Amino acid sequence: MQDALSALVLNSEALPRHAMDETPASQTTPASSSASANTGVSDERLMLGFSQGSSEAFTELFSRYKQPIYGFFRRRVAEPAHAEELTQETFLALLRAAARYQPRALFRTYLYAIGFQILRAHRRKAAFRATFFGHRNSVPDPSRQDSTESALWVRRAVEKLDALDREILLLREFEQLSYAEVADLLQLPLNTVRSRLFRARTALRNLLEPPSSSAGETPARSAPQATPQTPSQAATQTVAQKGEGA
Repeated sequence: MQDALSALVLNSEALPRHAMDETPASQTTPASSSASANTGVSDERLMLGFSQGSSEAFTELFSRYKQPIYGFFRRRVAEPAHAEELTQETFLALLRAAARYQPRALFRTYLYAIGFQILRAHRRKAAFRATFFGHRNSVPDPSRQDSTESALWVRRAVEKLDALDREILLLREFEQLSYAEVADLLQLPLNTVRSRLFRARTALRNLLEPPSSSAGETPARSAPQATPQTPSQAATQTVAQKGEGA
């Protein structure tokens, strides 16, 4: 059974590239891991079924989470191909760990914890290669990143945040984990998660604000007219909308 499921993971179709703008379709609310609208079976029951030998249960979990997990990695590594490889590694690790699964937390918290382990291992390998083989030109090809200007603007702004603040922001706004899940994953007090998320949102909005006119300059008067949004304005509006429901 594991060979067939491994083939399912490794032969899955390429996943969407628009990582920064996209809200995971299967995770529109923090309660979405409780049950799927398609099957009515919770993630946790599916994982228990898979640990007891149900390949159909794993196939359903893979269908639900392959896109969110790809997005998780795509927001944290430069190359789409690396994100796909790490996504596959995560589900292969889930396959290997199935017999040891205990439903002590939400399944998606368990799955993202595996993803974090895979990501840390990838970063250690990258640091090793950089140290012993020299730094390669790692400037990503813009055509292979998110296609919209506002998405690129958000990505560049997010990269300037403090590392922990950035991680909390990504988990909450893009992975849409609850405060409690973020605290559990990062092993932080709940109040720390809340305060640092507020700080990250504020910093990101400041980074996305369009530059103001230089002091002393008097703008020329002209007839009012509608002007298109700049990428920074569109990105700021997107971030503000994401933060309203938290």
